[in-house]
Amino acid sequence: MSNFPRFTHLLLFPHLRVQNANAISSPLTHGFPSMTAFLGLMWALERKARQAGIALEFNAVAAVSHRYQELVTEGGFVKAFRLTRNPVGKDGSTAAIVEEGRIHLDLSMVFAVHAEHWDAQAQANDMEAIAQLLSGMRVAGGSVAMPDHPWQRRNQPWVAHFTGDDEAQRKAFREVCVRLLPGSALVARDDLIDRRLAELQTAHPDASRLDAWLSLSRVNWHYDEEANNGKGAWQGDRRKGSGWIVPIPVGYGALGPVHPAGSVTNARDAETPFRFVESLYSVGEWIGPHRLRSPQQLLWYADSKPDDGLYRCRNDYRPADKDNGLDHLIP
Repeated sequence: MSNFPRFTHLLLFPHLRVQNANAISSPLTHGFPSMTAFLGLMWALERKARQAGIALEFNAVAAVSHRYQELVTEGGFVKAFRLTRNPVGKDGSTAAIVEEGRIHLDLSMVFAVHAEHWDAQAQANDMEAIAQLLSGMRVAGGSVAMPDHPWQRRNQPWVAHFTGDDEAQRKAFREVCVRLLPGSALVARDDLIDRRLAELQTAHPDASRLDAWLSLSRVNWHYDEEANNGKGAWQGDRRKGSGWIVPIPVGYGALGPVHPAGSVTNARDAETPFRFVESLYSVGEWIGPHRLRSPQQLLWYADSKPDDGLYRCRNDYRPADKDNGLDHLIP
């Protein structure tokens, strides 16, 4: 059951250029930053907005990638991060190299906000103020730069209203999707893990969800003797039309109980209860925004269950029925 939070408007900030964002999104994955980083950015932006007198409730976020450049060197099948050498120490000794991955991004940010009363003049003023706040913040550790051509209509911040009837909301979402093209939106595909687990357990009954996740994270090859007119050929399981599937971190799982505020030495915040956690993983898919049918399929939101030790990022994407041939359309 979805617990998608309420919202009345979508705030679109197109084609933000982010320099040197963190490309190590978890202990097991790298590349595009984790959605936890964008949720953290959303909450930080909400706090700054409230301090500036902007009474908006930020409840969900989406990141659409247009271009990226991961700072790596390639040699054959091996990639390595481009590392920087730190200055020598005071005694002249060589400082240790701390591995860090970096990536340059051209992305659009979409925030779902709830506002009780927000007239046109207030929207114009608040959007300008929020854009200024966002330009001075860090996105996944990277610095934000203005779009290459900020005067162009497609690069200007924009507000979509979702306070009308269903038809008006569908029209507003279609316009949002058009403004996000060309690009790729990351959506959750937890269902693929269940499907792959069922496939693995037909041959290996003791297969686990970890085995299914690892299987989806790579291209699995097998030799098919019937392929190529009976001559045999190697076949991969990433067939055409199967989608751009990637392993992603989706939050954190508790390793122990909640500790009272200030009871853990060297914690970042001595006024907030502390808990040791580890990363949770799932599978995502990069998909064109024009194939999404509602804002709920685009946006990510927080789903925290402290009693169960789960602090997850959720997305309500559901694949359309491809048998009807209409999965690429927005109703």
